[in-house]
Amino acid sequence: MSRFGNLEFDAHEESGRSELQVGRGEAHWFEAADAAFATAEFDTALRLYARVLEHNPDNVSAWTGQVRALIELGEFREAKLWADKALERFPTAPELLAAKGVALGRLGDLDTAIAFSDASLEEQGDTPYVWLARGDVLLARREKRADYCFERAISLAGGQWLIAWLAARIRRYYRQFAAALKLALQAVALEPGNVVVWLLCGDCQIALGLTGSAQRSFRQALDLDPNCRTASSQLAALQNRGAFSRLAGRWRELFRG
Repeated sequence: MSRFGNLEFDAHEESGRSELQVGRGEAHWFEAADAAFATAEFDTALRLYARVLEHNPDNVSAWTGQVRALIELGEFREAKLWADKALERFPTAPELLAAKGVALGRLGDLDTAIAFSDASLEEQGDTPYVWLARGDVLLARREKRADYCFERAISLAGGQWLIAWLAARIRRYYRQFAAALKLALQAVALEPGNVVVWLLCGDCQIALGLTGSAQRSFRQALDLDPNCRTASSQLAALQNRGAFSRLAGRWRELFRG
């Protein structure tokens, strides 16, 4: 069963359970969903947004959260389907229109993607996410105007590390690693105690061949969370790569001799 199918299944399954959780209503699950999203636990966020909708099917932010989580998981076709489902209820919601634009852009339907992005701005969607989504669509179309969109999103966010981190994730998706690292470092400056910003820095540094810097980033992540498996595995991979390079160097010296 696809993740989209699981999402619908979870919504029915959880409807019975939540009745037993007295005092844990819409606000509780929405806060938990946003927290999961901000720690890159997108599968968990997806399920938690479904719980929010179980309490209140008219929570447009939860619908948008589901679409955004699916996009972060790389489930673009399902994100588009879920956006269509949400837009039946909220046809003019700016962030839903923007999210559908992102899903379409990543699916390669570039003309329709920019049309949804235009619509999100026409609905007075002057929010950080609408501008992040605009930048995403413009990068899909290989347009240079994306820079302004990310600057606008970060400006509207008023120093929120999350927006810089999400902008960095978008740049990384489009393999613009130097630009992604710049934004990730901006997120680090705003929230140095957050593991996910260090992990993203490390990923970008590996892509750019900055092995030493990447090791320092993953060590920072491990200092913050000694149980972080991603940081541990990346450090181990970098150490193995270094050992292999040293061994290859010795073999080259032997053959030269």
